[in-house]
Amino acid sequence: MIRDKDALDYHSEGRHGKVEVVPTKPCITQRDLSLAYTPGVAAPCLRIRDEPESAFAYTSRGNLVAVVSNGTAVLGLGNIGALAGKPVMEGKGVLFKRFADIDVFDLELNSTDPDEIIRTVEMLEPTFGGINLEDIKAPECFYIEEELKRRLSIPVFHDDQHGTAIISGAALLNALELVDKKIEDVRVVFNGAGASGIACAMYYLELGVRPENLIACDSRGVIHDGRDDVNEFKRRLAVQTDRRTLREALVGADVFVGCSVANTLDAEAVRSMAERPIILAMANPTPEIGYDEARAARDDAIVATGRSDYPNQVNNVLGFPFIFRGALDVRATAINLEMKLAATRALAELAREDVPDSVMSAYGLNRLHFGPDYLIPKPFDRRVLLRVSPAVAEAAMRTGVARRQVDIDEYRDSLERRLGKSREVMRLMINRAKRSPKRIVLTDGENSRVLRAAQAMLDEGFARPILLGDETTIRRKIDELDLHLRHVRILDPSTSGRRESYAIKYHRMRARKGVTRFDADQAVGDPTVFGALMVHDGDADALVGGIEQHYPDALRPMMQIIGTEETRAHSVHMMVIKDRVYFLADTTVNIDPDAEALAEIAISTADVARRFHAEARVAMLSFSNYGSVRDPRTEKVRAATEIVRRRRPDIMIDGEMQVDTALSPKLRDKVFPFSPLEGPANVLIFPDLQSANTGSKLLQALGGAEAVGPLLTGMRKPVHILQHGCSSKDVLYLAAIATVDAQEANSGNEIDPDTATHENHLATPTTTDAF
Repeated sequence: MIRDKDALDYHSEGRHGKVEVVPTKPCITQRDLSLAYTPGVAAPCLRIRDEPESAFAYTSRGNLVAVVSNGTAVLGLGNIGALAGKPVMEGKGVLFKRFADIDVFDLELNSTDPDEIIRTVEMLEPTFGGINLEDIKAPECFYIEEELKRRLSIPVFHDDQHGTAIISGAALLNALELVDKKIEDVRVVFNGAGASGIACAMYYLELGVRPENLIACDSRGVIHDGRDDVNEFKRRLAVQTDRRTLREALVGADVFVGCSVANTLDAEAVRSMAERPIILAMANPTPEIGYDEARAARDDAIVATGRSDYPNQVNNVLGFPFIFRGALDVRATAINLEMKLAATRALAELAREDVPDSVMSAYGLNRLHFGPDYLIPKPFDRRVLLRVSPAVAEAAMRTGVARRQVDIDEYRDSLERRLGKSREVMRLMINRAKRSPKRIVLTDGENSRVLRAAQAMLDEGFARPILLGDETTIRRKIDELDLHLRHVRILDPSTSGRRESYAIKYHRMRARKGVTRFDADQAVGDPTVFGALMVHDGDADALVGGIEQHYPDALRPMMQIIGTEETRAHSVHMMVIKDRVYFLADTTVNIDPDAEALAEIAISTADVARRFHAEARVAMLSFSNYGSVRDPRTEKVRAATEIVRRRRPDIMIDGEMQVDTALSPKLRDKVFPFSPLEGPANVLIFPDLQSANTGSKLLQALGGAEAVGPLLTGMRKPVHILQHGCSSKDVLYLAAIATVDAQEANSGNEIDPDTATHENHLATPTTTDAF
């Protein structure tokens, strides 16, 4: 029996009032088929008949955009027809999906009759949540868009017009800031008065350019008020002037904007422009003037083109996916001027922030920061989604075109989920950390990735970073990276006023371990030792460090100074694979734990999983299934399983078992029906360090797993050790976890220096190459 409620739940795209990331619905069983189609599909049909707005909840309409073209103005290829333009439209669909998780249906219309195109799209309105018009020639494109905007109650957006305007507008705002000119004072000259040129010119007027300061040129020269050969759209840009050619118009101009064809601007014309000129040469694939040629003519010029092989690419992919995402998620009836301006400002502001390692890596760069060669963000900067879409959604709600109201903070979190499960999980942790920011000592203060992470901590507002290292070096790198860390606390262990007292304390701790007073004084000059003593004494709440050390070398001072709780220290890697989260242990610390230690690791890792709001299903891994192989190594795992069951009956655990048994409920149900595990295991406890470390790195290298960690657990105070090759994002995530650790820690827990050691089980550089 198929109930209406079940059918409605199956077809639902998300809860009302919330923006949800909806997983693919199963269609595996007879019941699934009955829900997906007849008879279950009748329930949402009847609901939509009675409540048309509910179509957004019970169908994919709210995430579906039509890319509509007749192929009359395809890239630089011209009028090649609807069919020949199809690859471009399909490519557009790929970009929508890749950058904003929006589904696309491309529609190539074999018609040059504007009214026929309008009527066709109008009839298709019930299918889509938005319309992206593409590669339709001017002036027909203006009429088609305006008429569709008037007739339809969903967003209509001609990307050739508005996309270029929005992105180049962000480049213009930032270039003006760099050359210290005001938008209302600059003279702007356009070359090209097609769809893109007219739209950009009109948009720049909205940004603040004065009409009397803007001259537009077409193939016949300046569009002035004496010409009678221009259409109604060009006539809007006609000005009273005695200048008649592009070259004349450019004399003394501050800004050149090219939306025309290749090689229409020469070096002499560039040299005639005002001081510190801005050149936006956006003809594709060959610009009006090449980047190198423009810079050679004027070394004070700021230059942007449409090419990806030079700085400052004006690329529409920075706009349309994220603008539609924001519009769709509030069910906007239009994309209005305020939404476009919000997108421009969000892009301009993002370019002024520090650039993550992942972005620079994607482009093979070592350094990237706001300046003449970086005016707008890069397309592969995943933060664009988190900045532009909320800005657009907020503008839609503010201006009354949104049919759905959303909480912007919650909406931003939902966008983070679209970027991947690890981002979703860590966003929850960062939000928890924000409740009570803590002092996080970063022992690698001279490292660029750590400095970028420190900036991100401040931007997120969850920590007060303390940087250790040479202050002169740190300040120089902060300036080089263009970070805003002026007021961050910096301590140089070699000159700190705390060095003497720390040395005395460290000597007292380690005197019976062969450390002399001289040795102690030398040791506390090491930022790792100094940082551990800061946490020990309460001068910092938590520590993150070791990015430039072997893991055991960074870990050892933590064990010696801070020590472990009653349980044994170990590490956990959180792995995200195909939107499933797994917790692997022990991946970095204990080389060959006995049954007792393995049980402690299992219990502690299950508790870590619960901190991340996961139901812990623990599998104790081995090369044996339930005694299929009799060996001391398998017996150890079996014994550890029994210890956990006795001590923590609340933990769902089973073993010893092989990995496929742990991950396949079907296999267990068929061969081992007695197993108490429900569903696939998500906490995987390996029998030794060699297998855990190798397995976790194989998952990353071959399985495409996203890793967070290693999370060091079992310490008396929060410390986390970084690994070689980690990114600033990894540092940020561990700092967020350390902050939450510190929030939960018992601040009154004193440490006995004579028992603050637990070293005999540590991996060392000579025993493994894994570090």
